[in-house]
Amino acid sequence: MAFSINMSGEKKLYLVMSPADKLKANNIEIIRQLVSMNYPVLIVTTNQPYATLVNSYASSGLDISKISFIDAISKYALGKFPPDAKNCRFVNNPANITDLGIAITEVLSRFPDKKPCILFDSISTMLIYIPSINISKFIHFVTSKLRLLNSQGVFLAAEKSLDPLLMTQLITFVDEVIDTETKPENPV
Repeated sequence: MAFSINMSGEKKLYLVMSPADKLKANNIEIIRQLVSMNYPVLIVTTNQPYATLVNSYASSGLDISKISFIDAISKYALGKFPPDAKNCRFVNNPANITDLGIAITEVLSRFPDKKPCILFDSISTMLIYIPSINISKFIHFVTSKLRLLNSQGVFLAAEKSLDPLLMTQLITFVDEVIDTETKPENPV
């Protein structure tokens, strides 16, 4: 991959912009990088169900024992919570940002020593369920909570999927924006 996430120093919150067709691969690459830095990882998913992510991560050689999940899509898609889910907290649907916020707070409190790095996958998918202004308020809540807890976070979005106002607001909430596509500096 042509990008890396460096959690050392003052930069702790990242907005990662990915081409839509590479969103899944970039999700895996981000998890790989975070696990290699010995971070416990908390994935908040509104994009892919828990079972799909576990299978994808396992087939990519990732250590699932270092990953916790908050899944906001499985119950919505299945009509029930999946059986045998380990290390996962479910939320009824992606539009319920109150329950999502409570779940994030509860799961973060389970890590008293080393705070996990949150990967939020994906802001783009939330636009299907929630107006931009509510997403902005919610992400501001989450980034403020992460800063107060001295935790790290990565917010994944498909490039060109966010309206300009939401994009501007998100940029102000994070320390750095990472574009996963390498672009030539001086195209001819």
